[in-house]
Amino acid sequence: MSSSDEARLKNARETVDSLFDLSQLLQTGLDKHTLSICVGMIEAGANPDTLAALIKELRQENEMLKGHAE
Repeated sequence: MSSSDEARLKNARETVDSLFDLSQLLQTGLDKHTLSICVGMIEAGANPDTLAALIKELRQENEMLKGHAE
């Protein structure tokens, strides 16, 4: 791996770490892996507001399913 690739990888990790810290402060409940997927989707052109609404909807459906399983 070249030094520029290593620098990009280090920068990406630092960015995810910073985003994760912010995510924790905002109590989003997203882990680093999920947060990285969301960032990738946004970078690929996904609408952030739509993505956030989808995550909220999926969480609500998950809670409803958990309630029915008990």
